[in-house]
Amino acid sequence: MSQHSAENPVKIAIIGAGAVSHYHHVPGINIDPRATLVAACDTSTELLEQRKKDWGVAKTTTSVEEICTDPEVDAVIIATPNFTHREISLLASQNGKHVMAEKPLGLNAGEVREMYHSARDNKVVHMTAFTYRFAPSMRYLRSLLKSGQLGEPRHFRSQRFLDWPETSWGWRQYKDKAGAGDLFDMTIHRIDFARDLLGPIKSVCGAVAQFTKRDVTADGKPCPPSEVDDWSSLIGEFECGAVGVWEGTTLAKGYHRNGFGHEWAEINGSEGSAVYQLHEPNTILLGKTGDDLHPVTVPEEFLTPEGSPRTTDMGEAATIFRYDLIWEFVSAICEGREAVPSYYEGLMAQIVADSVLESHEKRAWVDIPNEPV
Repeated sequence: MSQHSAENPVKIAIIGAGAVSHYHHVPGINIDPRATLVAACDTSTELLEQRKKDWGVAKTTTSVEEICTDPEVDAVIIATPNFTHREISLLASQNGKHVMAEKPLGLNAGEVREMYHSARDNKVVHMTAFTYRFAPSMRYLRSLLKSGQLGEPRHFRSQRFLDWPETSWGWRQYKDKAGAGDLFDMTIHRIDFARDLLGPIKSVCGAVAQFTKRDVTADGKPCPPSEVDDWSSLIGEFECGAVGVWEGTTLAKGYHRNGFGHEWAEINGSEGSAVYQLHEPNTILLGKTGDDLHPVTVPEEFLTPEGSPRTTDMGEAATIFRYDLIWEFVSAICEGREAVPSYYEGLMAQIVADSVLESHEKRAWVDIPNEPV
């Protein structure tokens, strides 16, 4: 157990002061009495000036090294472009800082493995920001499956359809900065919660495609065209005997839904089916033979994890469950245990995502190595 508490809170620094930090991480820190935001780091001095006002954070810097060697910082949240995660994470863990990083953890499994080993060997808490694990409907679906109420799991099905502008994604559309597009940005989340629900994936075949060049910025200026996928898919076989199908796109016209898009994650078991939808995270669809899928309200005990400082009236249901990421990270630090999901889970999802690219290139099924170390 650590010595952290409300009287001696975990001192957190945010590296990457953009939208994800502003909408998810900082509100999560602010509602947890065991945590406090002590510093913010970003390459943009202009943004840091803004965050001083927005967040009330006293210390700001453009130096990652300054954050990672600061004795007043206990933990860092890495919310920077994908290509920077490895270097920041290694520096943080080598200096004894607990680390949570946005997904994908790195540009490929080799980078992620290095990050995981460093955090593990330096005995710091490490966490992958797989947000959707914390959605009430996903937590309830997991409980229905694990308790046997859906019977033997047979099929997993995931759709993530977004209606995004066809203008530049900035750094996200270049392979050396992002690794891949929709596959690493969106589908990797669904790979993770399929693994969480059904266990290891033993083999995949997959494909990616690009339909738009994105060679113009939002304000009409030309830019180098996109190099990454805007559609991704895979078929997977699980070690438990179940199968899975995933599809993701950023070009599904008519799927805006207040910016949340369309998300459908479904389990078909021998006794029943259950569906999670992002835009309705407090409702699940359930059905058995002889009856249609119908909405069921998620029971109260699944709306917030036990001990979480979050309440259901803090805002939009599809936003506020994301605050539980910080609660889990801080809980793991305070309790001296591993965070869930850890860097290891980020590595396993990355291996599957890398294998999708390999499968598409080779036009062949790819076996997933079992439990890499």
